[in-house]
Amino acid sequence: MTRFLPQSCLWTAILGTSCASAVASADSGRLRLAAFSCDVTPPRGIRLYVKPLVTVEHALLAKGIVLENGRQRYVLCAVDWCILSGNDYLMFRTALGQGAETPVSHVAVQTVHQHTAPLGIGTPEFGKQVTRRLAAAVQQATKRLEPFDAIGTGQARVDRVAAIRRVNTQDGTIRTRWSACRDSDLRAMPEGRIDPMLKTITFFQGKRPLVRLHYYATHPQTYYREGRASYDFVGMAREKLEQEENVFQIYFSGCSGDVTAGKYNEGTPKDRAALAERLLAGMKAAVAATKVSPAGHVRWRVVPVAFTSKTGTKMPPIELCSLQLDNTYMLNLPGEPMVEFQLFAQRALPSAFVAVSGTGDHQTGYICTEKAFEEGGYEPKSSALAPRSEKTLKDAIQRLLGIAPK
Repeated sequence: MTRFLPQSCLWTAILGTSCASAVASADSGRLRLAAFSCDVTPPRGIRLYVKPLVTVEHALLAKGIVLENGRQRYVLCAVDWCILSGNDYLMFRTALGQGAETPVSHVAVQTVHQHTAPLGIGTPEFGKQVTRRLAAAVQQATKRLEPFDAIGTGQARVDRVAAIRRVNTQDGTIRTRWSACRDSDLRAMPEGRIDPMLKTITFFQGKRPLVRLHYYATHPQTYYREGRASYDFVGMAREKLEQEENVFQIYFSGCSGDVTAGKYNEGTPKDRAALAERLLAGMKAAVAATKVSPAGHVRWRVVPVAFTSKTGTKMPPIELCSLQLDNTYMLNLPGEPMVEFQLFAQRALPSAFVAVSGTGDHQTGYICTEKAFEEGGYEPKSSALAPRSEKTLKDAIQRLLGIAPK
């Protein structure tokens, strides 16, 4: 079993310098898996997206898996937070790696990106508390590792949840359809170019499902700004399915930098409940469509990427990683990539099952296409990156899929 990297190598693994520019490991033994869940709700007073926390509607969770192939361990984790960035992101990855006794380069952390959730750790004391809890939860999970021998993949169309945020008008300007939209004209505009499919990956022991991972691209919020902690409609759907199936469920937000639920949401509890039910229906349909095959080959890839900022300077490298099980790929991307990057990843390997998560390290902010920079609008204006970031990320995506950039 791989143990910790030395501290100097731990940091260079994060920065993508002297330790390794890429990591790949094939399976060398029996496959085992364990799920973990950890309450990461902050104390009152920690800032959420707009205001400090006042009340907790839903406990915020970090849910993930530890996967072992007999020689290496890997961690995938989705956190009910809005943003993790820079040192905060590193602290989470380090804690999870310590709990799993695996290098930090073998850990992927993605926020779900609800806006009724923290923008970061906030205080040193809470940072110590939450990372200790994360490490302990993963350490306990390693004591429950059990064999899995099959992987299932399924997908289904989600009805009336996601729609493009960037609405092209007849005069060529871009209008923004926010997550909560009360403008009837904007809501009447078409859904636009999205990825309507929810993808589900299931790990099986024989015929028994152990864990399901769900991937779908939309901003995951309905209403916020009142100091209320909630995992919002995506968490509501996730937890309801877990209760109904008695199978551990994890939800990852896909490349949704330009996708929201605003076409179908005016920002009311009624709309939130309806979105949760429609997303839940999509999850159930993807489960029903699942096809199962034996699990064998495992590969973990790490690609350090140095984006260029708007000012023209190179940013410190950010580690992107992917987990491949046979013909199933799970990509973990930083910031808020536009949906085009998710569709691009699927086009790059059309014969494979490619699931993509965004909202990893948020130092990049929005990752936009060059066309979006030409058109203008909210996302490119708010991005920290230069227009050339489209090629940079697409090259990295191809490497994460194990193919040479074109």
